[in-house]
Amino acid sequence: MTSTTTSPAPLNSPGRVIAASLIGTTIEFYDFYVYATAAVLVFPQLFFPTGNPTTALIASFGVFGAAMVARPIGAIVFGHLGDKRGRKTTLVLSLLTMGIATFLIGLLPTFQTAGLLAPVMLLILRLTQGFALGGEWSGAALVATENAPEGKRAWYGTFPQLGAPLGFIIANGLFLAINVTLPHPNDPLLKSEAFLNWGWRVPFLFSAVMVIVGLWVRLKLVESDAFVKAEQRGKIRKLPLGDTFRHHWREVVLGTFIMLATYVLFYLMTSFTLTYGTAKTDATPGGLGFSYTTFVLMQIIGVVFFGIFTLLSGPAADAIGRRTLLIWTTITIIAFGLSFPLWLQQRADVAFAGALTQAFLIFGFLLMGVTFGPMGALLPELFPTNVRYTGSAIAYNVSSILGAAVAPIIAVALWAAAGGSTWSVGVYLAGAGVLTLIALLLSRETKDTDYAASSADDEFAARAEGEAVTL
Repeated sequence: MTSTTTSPAPLNSPGRVIAASLIGTTIEFYDFYVYATAAVLVFPQLFFPTGNPTTALIASFGVFGAAMVARPIGAIVFGHLGDKRGRKTTLVLSLLTMGIATFLIGLLPTFQTAGLLAPVMLLILRLTQGFALGGEWSGAALVATENAPEGKRAWYGTFPQLGAPLGFIIANGLFLAINVTLPHPNDPLLKSEAFLNWGWRVPFLFSAVMVIVGLWVRLKLVESDAFVKAEQRGKIRKLPLGDTFRHHWREVVLGTFIMLATYVLFYLMTSFTLTYGTAKTDATPGGLGFSYTTFVLMQIIGVVFFGIFTLLSGPAADAIGRRTLLIWTTITIIAFGLSFPLWLQQRADVAFAGALTQAFLIFGFLLMGVTFGPMGALLPELFPTNVRYTGSAIAYNVSSILGAAVAPIIAVALWAAAGGSTWSVGVYLAGAGVLTLIALLLSRETKDTDYAASSADDEFAARAEGEAVTL
């Protein structure tokens, strides 16, 4: 009788797992936010000079939102590769695709130089960004959670989520530094000629440096033990997309709406508030009249709380469960949306208005951290290993169409229709919160999910065994 021993799959160290998931998503979100900031600051003027500031802004946000439409396509393509070929190769490809698209945006001619070709090329590259991000998040979340110690999946899952606040701070901090270096000589609410000519390009071109660092870290990864075991057991599917919708369509739908309020909240707190906060008070519709420099600093302070509470949400979700934490957070988001008019309105006392706006940003971003942090664990936990990449990616990115793609456009339209009031924008957020709350109430707690389950059959057997033990 001969015996054969199978060598255990090489393991990624905790430091390597955290670095690969955190650095990659930081770069990807940096690239995404660089565009979001430029969509408010310069793209309406440089790529959509319609003559009407509101129309130009909506057109700019329209191209911004177009990337969200491309994200589910990226989720399908990269999800297929990730569930069939492994997480590592997919993560490298998504990061490289995003980096190239962002770098090329920094080289684009403007409308004045190329006419209609300029916004068309911007749209193509923006769609490429969305396609890449569609595969990035799920891969990073799986690297973190599939390599997490027992009982710490939500904690490890917060590290790819932390890339969102870090990417925002780096992107906006760089824009802020360039704007301060190249100020307008007469009006701080306006951009200087140097900023409009070449200054805005620097953050896009700088992306190349960050991508090189991210690729170096990710190329050192090895495949997770969960994927290797699924491969060894012959559980890898030829078409993960088909299995996802055949066996897990309910989880896809629930995951999509569980993410909805998170997306709407984030893009209201970033893109819309930047527009509203820096709009002149005597404009139609009126804004708060802060200078760009002042308001971005206020946003960055708020995003610091976003990062802190993203990390704190992990241990909390591991202790009390993802579903319980998110239900109470979503109820708070609904109340926060209904309270918008109390926070955001023009006031004669400038100091009081500034303090109230800062408190609004801190509280909104704090909620964002608590609701976004557990998603790195919850969405992947809805699916077994052989469709985990595809399922979580589709849910996450389809939600981006329903939430992020249209949120800035709807918010600007509601704000304009209300004559400068933000009450309808807050109701919009509250409505998204209600839909998320319903999805959470219909979902199951995933804290104790058997993460080693390779397929739907394995997952079903593990659940049945757990229920039998309980009885």
